[in-house]
Amino acid sequence: MAPTSESTAAPAPAVGAAAGARREYRFARPVRWSWWISGAISVLVLLGVVDFLVNGRNWQWDVVAEYLFHPDILVGLGNTIVLTVTCAITGLLMGGVVAYLRMSSNPVFRAIGAVYIWLIRAIPALVLLLFIFFLAALLPQIPIGLPFLPPFASLPTNTLISQSTAAILGLTLIQGAYIGEIYRGGILSVPRGQLEAARSMGMTHWQAMRRIIAPQSIRVVIPPLGNEMITLFKNTSLVFVIGYTELLTTVQLIYGETYQTIPLLVVACIWYLALTSIAMLGQRQLEKRFGKGFRGVDD
Repeated sequence: MAPTSESTAAPAPAVGAAAGARREYRFARPVRWSWWISGAISVLVLLGVVDFLVNGRNWQWDVVAEYLFHPDILVGLGNTIVLTVTCAITGLLMGGVVAYLRMSSNPVFRAIGAVYIWLIRAIPALVLLLFIFFLAALLPQIPIGLPFLPPFASLPTNTLISQSTAAILGLTLIQGAYIGEIYRGGILSVPRGQLEAARSMGMTHWQAMRRIIAPQSIRVVIPPLGNEMITLFKNTSLVFVIGYTELLTTVQLIYGETYQTIPLLVVACIWYLALTSIAMLGQRQLEKRFGKGFRGVDD
């Protein structure tokens, strides 16, 4: 029997009724009083901090403004930037070597990489910098030749290990260990099946790493790597123990003469905050660039 117009029109009210029922049982979002309370407390704390910074006389903001762009401060800042960029480049390269050793199929290479990371993690950064700088006390001449045989030549350690050389060498060794582990973690984050699939298509191991593994692992590597570069920028302040004149050393030399310790330390903090903020913005742009299509990178 052919359906009538009444029977075909009958389901329409039911759909509307169901929609009305859904609207009828829709609940309003509950008020989260904890959000309001924590927000109010945060505002009060922020106002207290601002009042402390603005009305505290001992900050001596006029002295801060006087030394913020002082020529000596700018020279120390320039040395800090140069040291950071240099050690960032050498640390990235050293990290690649360490990651290769740690992931090598050769057990000797893996053992060398593991021992290197173990030593760098165990020795404090200050101790390592001092040890490198005073290496001449242990080894006055650096021999060139084969072990247990007379050296072909030797170089004076004091000539090779200057303040800048010790700073670069020490920070590079430190960064190389941690960056190597960051690289290794990024590579391990890519399923091994993708490497095997690339090899089955005729790619060599290095072609598969360059075309398949590296583009995927770089998204995972950028956040911890950016954090490590920012840490390196702050760790340049450690080289004051070997007399390298960077930002913090310059600040210490000035307040050692003027006794204006707090305002000059504020000057150093302002510069560290400014350059760290720039580095964080750069890191954010890299995360967006290499994280397209993944959830959370554009939040």
